[in-house]
Amino acid sequence: ILMLERGDASCRDIDISMQLGAGHPMGPLTLADYVGLDTCYYIIEGWCTKFPDEPAFDLPAILKAKVDAGDLGRKTGRGFYHWDGDKRGDPVE
Repeated sequence: ILMLERGDASCRDIDISMQLGAGHPMGPLTLADYVGLDTCYYIIEGWCTKFPDEPAFDLPAILKAKVDAGDLGRKTGRGFYHWDGDKRGDPVE
């Protein structure tokens, strides 16, 4: 999520890279959408609270913005991607 937020790569490029390069069954942004961005937010928020001095645990502003807007991924039909039920669509621009 931080790579997307920094503009290092597009949503689709990040997911494809992890699928083809690391052999993951789905990319991390698809997985976050699938699980629910609110769930991801609360997990990361907990890590940040429990380990405040750990630089690896950073709550991405883009994730907070999506949760605040009600874009929670698959369950709301919109997150990092558009969703129609369990069918992932194009990335949200």
